[in-house]
Amino acid sequence: MYKNILKIAAVLLVALLAACGTGSDGENTQGSENSKGTLSVVTESGFMPFSYLDKGELAGFDIELIDAVMNEAGYNYDIKNVGWESMLAAVQNGEADLAIAGITINDDRKQTYDFSSPYFESTHKIVFREGENITSGEDIKDLKVGVQSGTTGAEAAEKILGTNHPNISKYEANTLAFMSLQSGDVDAVVTDNVVASEYVKNNPDAKVEMIEDTDTFESEFYGIMFPKDSEVTEDINSALKTLIDNGTYAELYEKWFGEEPNIEALQ
Repeated sequence: MYKNILKIAAVLLVALLAACGTGSDGENTQGSENSKGTLSVVTESGFMPFSYLDKGELAGFDIELIDAVMNEAGYNYDIKNVGWESMLAAVQNGEADLAIAGITINDDRKQTYDFSSPYFESTHKIVFREGENITSGEDIKDLKVGVQSGTTGAEAAEKILGTNHPNISKYEANTLAFMSLQSGDVDAVVTDNVVASEYVKNNPDAKVEMIEDTDTFESEFYGIMFPKDSEVTEDINSALKTLIDNGTYAELYEKWFGEEPNIEALQ
């Protein structure tokens, strides 16, 4: 009988770990004990510090934020790491209930998707090799520029160089754009300010510099993305507002960015 008890305990432990664990491919299942159901979440892990893989597990500000939102809203969720373009397609086609990965809210995307209220204010920065004489956004006009395909960073670069300009190289992930910068395939990378700062901080031997040009690059805001007319948008948005109002959002923000958020800017 003692052996049978041990076997039962082992089975329960394995089941518990399977329900809560994160696989090496970045999939995860978590949420509320009193769940309204399970939602499918997609993200893209090449966007440190918002969403990235740490020893095979999804980590980052967005990952912790969506976990808090889901618990507050009362949903279980499965989160899966996919590519940027695949993430957008999954939400558009209704294969996923929502997406989070530093997704900028803009009028063009609003035609295809619904969004939560803003949860992060961002702008763009230019990262370039030491020695390049870049002091403003206009200085990249005659350079080879790397961007992540389908992002507002790509749009920002195209506003300066021109749509689909041959000097703009588009990559599936920011990490690939930075690798091309290091190899000399591009002269500069245009990406979100926090992502750029994180790369420069974590790569002190890369011999790169960074500038911010608020005259050329306007502020933009990230939101949680949903399919059009999603039935869960109101629930998720209400939970996000609660986290902002009760201070949970500020705690996560300070943990990941080392400063207090500008709540007024989000409103």
